Amino acid sequence: MHPLLNASDLPYQLPRFADFTDDDFAPALDEGMAAQLAAVAAITADPAPATFDNTLVPLERSGEPLARVLRLFGNKASADTNPTIDELRASYAPKLAAHTDAIALDPVLYERLLAVHEQREALDPEARYLVERYVVEFTLAGAALGEDDKARLRKLNEQLSAQEAAFEITLQSDTNDLALVIDDEADLAGLTPGEVSAAAAAAASRGLEGKWLLTLVLPTAHPHLAALTDRDVRRRLSEAQRSRGSRGGAHDTRQTVLDVLRLRAEKAQLLGFANHAELVTTDNTAGTPAAVREMLGRLAPPAARNARQEQEALSAKAGFPVEAHDWPFYAEQVRAADYSVDLAALRPWFEAERVLQDGVFFAANKLYGLTFAERSDLAGYHPEVRVFEVKEEDGTPVGLYLLDLYTRDSKRGGAWMSSFVNRSDLLGNETAVVFNNLNVPKPAPGEATLLTYDETRTLFHEFGHALHGLLARATYPRFAGTAVFRDFVEYPSQVNEMWMLWPEVLANYAVHHETGEPIPAEVVERIEASSTFNEGFGTSEYLAAALLDLAWHELGPDQVPTSIDDVLRFEAEALAAVGLDNSAVPTRYSTPYFAHSMSSGYASAYYSYIWSEVLDADTVAWFKASGGLTRTNGDLYRTYVIGIGGTKDPLASYEEWRGRPAPIDPLLERRGLV
Repeated sequence: MHPLLNASDLPYQLPRFADFTDDDFAPALDEGMAAQLAAVAAITADPAPATFDNTLVPLERSGEPLARVLRLFGNKASADTNPTIDELRASYAPKLAAHTDAIALDPVLYERLLAVHEQREALDPEARYLVERYVVEFTLAGAALGEDDKARLRKLNEQLSAQEAAFEITLQSDTNDLALVIDDEADLAGLTPGEVSAAAAAAASRGLEGKWLLTLVLPTAHPHLAALTDRDVRRRLSEAQRSRGSRGGAHDTRQTVLDVLRLRAEKAQLLGFANHAELVTTDNTAGTPAAVREMLGRLAPPAARNARQEQEALSAKAGFPVEAHDWPFYAEQVRAADYSVDLAALRPWFEAERVLQDGVFFAANKLYGLTFAERSDLAGYHPEVRVFEVKEEDGTPVGLYLLDLYTRDSKRGGAWMSSFVNRSDLLGNETAVVFNNLNVPKPAPGEATLLTYDETRTLFHEFGHALHGLLARATYPRFAGTAVFRDFVEYPSQVNEMWMLWPEVLANYAVHHETGEPIPAEVVERIEASSTFNEGFGTSEYLAAALLDLAWHELGPDQVPTSIDDVLRFEAEALAAVGLDNSAVPTRYSTPYFAHSMSSGYASAYYSYIWSEVLDADTVAWFKASGGLTRTNGDLYRTYVIGIGGTKDPLASYEEWRGRPAPIDPLLERRGLV
């Protein structure tokens, strides 16, 4: 058996990253797929009547060797890719899709699942829920289709997987290609010394000595737009951000987008749904696209109204009508004038190591009793990755947490959490190995890494996902870690953001990196007083992306445009239809670079962030009313939310804890939409 298919012998099964190369992935993937298919064939060949133990248990075990390889390969492709890995992604995407279909569309396996489903009342709750989830997922995957339709579905899935991989690879290439080269350091006025040194280091890494390079980020609004004083530089940076994927040539993503959308629409109709949005939402907590539109439609008008009011204030400050590339800069000017808050000036208090150790880890210790110790003897997958051992208060091992903080050309944009090992009683995995990726510019050697306000919040957010992965306990791999509904998974990460400004946590980490002075109390008060400032913009740009994602995926195959020239036209019309077509407030992601929608699991589900925020806002209110950062509160939250993985209906568990569904009012108040 290929070594990558076996559990590592390192502590916590941390992979031996140094022991394999890119050339190992293809044979490991091939062998892993073959081994799983052989295991499934053994299940279907069993002449005994189907039971949970002879069908579900071996099915759950069958995928783990391949899953180990896929977790390694997926991380390599996302966090440290290269041409070889890109080629492997392109070639293996359809093979992996075909492999998935070979299992999900197996008629004998489906019959056995249905037979166990008929007997499910005799099972324990987690086993019963596992059977129910398998039947739903297999049915939605096409297991009940006739053989001709299955053949068509297999072809669609292979084509779709190839196009989704092509989109992400092409977007990454264009993002790197469009990074803004600066010839004169004076053009960077407004940036901090650390940001300037990071730009110089980025340029040097590409052989551009004596220049500065502003690498691009995934969303439309680049964080440097809030600080750069030169309006023309802001314009150039904004144009680079917004032109990704739509310039023509080899890096244009628009045809790929149309192909992806058409294939998804065809697949949905083949499966009996009107469109892809209906297919996705039917197996999420939302239930229907109409429910999503009803909620987002309720929020869009007041958000757009607030944005227009903010725009007037910003234009008055600027002395001219602000455009998209002006908004972040003048928003900070108005914030400073009206609330005496300068977020950029707070960076000396957000030194990365203090934020991590004395903020993120500190809050987790207070809530859950967790301890974190760096393991310099254990190597990550890149020299910049750090490894921390996590234990319970009594010393019981929980797992490893890996942090990959800095941006690089080989890493895709954005921030995320994933895992190498998930806790599963069936597999004997009593601990987990999880990791966070961010894209913080790396300063020159010897200089402190000072996070922006948003980067600090992102670290708390992504660590919320990491806690979910570390603390979830499940018997079966299908329910391990963060394996929950897509429109629920952002809830725990959003809740964890609250501790960033919690007084006890903030006082522990927000210390000036040079003077040692704590962040002034009056500054914190002013930040809280300005909590709804610029929320019209923030809510509008998010809702624009969420509704755009929904609009594209509500199309039938014959309604998808055929010309790439129609992509941005459709986008404009979709945003105008919901009143979010303010040119000064562009959508968070435009279609040609909307990676969440076109190449990841958020297709038809970008609404998930604000859908989850209903639970988040209600939970934050509960924490505040119940004493805040206490072990009692942490244990309750762990018991009903992050500790259960996917082992039960998450909304039912929430309502069991809170005694009611989450109301929308706390969200409306938080976003200034009351």
